[in-house]
Amino acid sequence: MTSTFDSKSYTDLLVRYQPKPITTEVENEEAIALAQNLEYRPNRTPEEDTFLELLVTLIEKFEANHYPIPTGTPTSMLRHLIDARNIDEKDLIPVLGTYSAIAEIFNHEKEINTAQAKALAEFFHVDVSLFQESR
Repeated sequence: MTSTFDSKSYTDLLVRYQPKPITTEVENEEAIALAQNLEYRPNRTPEEDTFLELLVTLIEKFEANHYPIPTGTPTSMLRHLIDARNIDEKDLIPVLGTYSAIAEIFNHEKEINTAQAKALAEFFHVDVSLFQESR
């Protein structure tokens, strides 16, 4: 059976919690607590799902403005993927050709070139842009 959206129930949720743009850390923590409560509630209603989506949007906007994620360099992205996949630098020899090519990248002697970026993207199954400098 498909649940239908009840505008009255949703309005009641909006009146009860009165969501608004988050401007302080305290408001953010309160919104996170409410979102977690809704997230783990069994048998959420469609109205609660919609309200949760609204809360998450407000939280994400606040956090994007107050806790920006620094963008990494192609070399730092490569280091992260090696660490995350628990592989050794030498495992990249078939991808980059030689160990000296790998060392030059990690020692910041050379940047990852276009061919290497494509090979790394294929090897790690990620977008090639992770290994290219933003221009």
